[in-house]
Amino acid sequence: MTGYSNFSSNKIKENMSALLIIDMQKGSFTNKTPRYNTKSVVARINDLSTLFRKMRMPVVIIQHDGRGTGEFEKHSVEWQNLDELTIEPTDVLIDKYANDAFYKTDLQNKLDELAVDQVIVTGCATDFCIESTIQSALSKNYNVLIIEDGHTTADRPHLKADKVIEHYNWVWRHMLPTQGNIGVEKAEIVKSRYFAGI
Repeated sequence: MTGYSNFSSNKIKENMSALLIIDMQKGSFTNKTPRYNTKSVVARINDLSTLFRKMRMPVVIIQHDGRGTGEFEKHSVEWQNLDELTIEPTDVLIDKYANDAFYKTDLQNKLDELAVDQVIVTGCATDFCIESTIQSALSKNYNVLIIEDGHTTADRPHLKADKVIEHYNWVWRHMLPTQGNIGVEKAEIVKSRYFAGI
């Protein structure tokens, strides 16, 4: 049984939807940890975040905080977001401490405060923090829309990065929804379908 893959145009609108940008941090994008198609992924995320801001809808920047681990320590260079990622003072900033961006964070409280019932998911890494956060959002009955070409990862021992991304996009398309819906769409489709004329 497949998941829900066709959101109506009124599903992305003010006070209902939030764009989640997960772990687009310098420590995840190094010469030792190259990510698939980084430049294009960042450009798509920036395009979407611009549209969300124009509609006065929340843009949520989520950063992994590895406090006490020696990696991604808050305020370190590797903790910082990519220079190429557009961030504005109006964006919501959330620290996370596990793969799941909801786990022991302020994310759900902030989304509730903003009356958000749908999250649009982008970021890094597809098979870790993106996947974990999607599963958590579904269990909390959010509508979830994944940007098919708006998340990235690295090559894994048994699978190249592009195949990891392809695999998870397929999995999410075929998941059983909870009380919310789940869909996967390319950034251009989302822009043309939901933000036409903006």
